[in-house]
Amino acid sequence: MSSIGKLMKQAQRMQQQIERVQNELAAKTVEATSGGGVVKVTAKCDGSLAAIKIDPAAVNPADVALLEDMVLAAANNALTQAKGISNTEMGKVTQGLNLPGMM
Repeated sequence: MSSIGKLMKQAQRMQQQIERVQNELAAKTVEATSGGGVVKVTAKCDGSLAAIKIDPAAVNPADVALLEDMVLAAANNALTQAKGISNTEMGKVTQGLNLPGMM
């Protein structure tokens, strides 16, 4: 088989692996909290947020700005964790591949 044919076959296998990993990542979640657990954010490893939970005791009309900051902190933490997992899993698929312009 020609080297182009081998390369095409390898690219097809990698594409299938990437699709499988992306599907797995969409199902994986991470949780992060802020404010001592008052705000909890669940993020999917595909980069989306799945849920935001706020302890009702934390809702005080005078403290809306603080609550907003806690939600933002928890959301950013969850997305950072999710991105780390995604990068690790996708790195396993593309490991050893040295093509210009790929990840």
